Amino acid sequence: QALRQISQRTISTAARRQVENRVPEHQKLFQEDNGLPVHLKGGAKDALLYRATMGLTMFGTAYAIYYLIVSSMPKQP
Repeated sequence: QALRQISQRTISTAARRQVENRVPEHQKLFQEDNGLPVHLKGGAKDALLYRATMGLTMFGTAYAIYYLIVSSMPKQP
């Protein structure tokens, strides 16, 4: 019972941090008509993630095609 009192006291007396509502800022940013697609409007980090994803996709596709070509060749004795 003492443990339950301690845990309830810790949870109930924890300081609540007020979080600023930044949704209107993000809505304004993403609804702005600046010619960028929505997946790149977040800035440099979004561009980097997009390029890395496309690079890995292209590498994986090329490797899969290469492996299919190698697998379709008859084995040399």
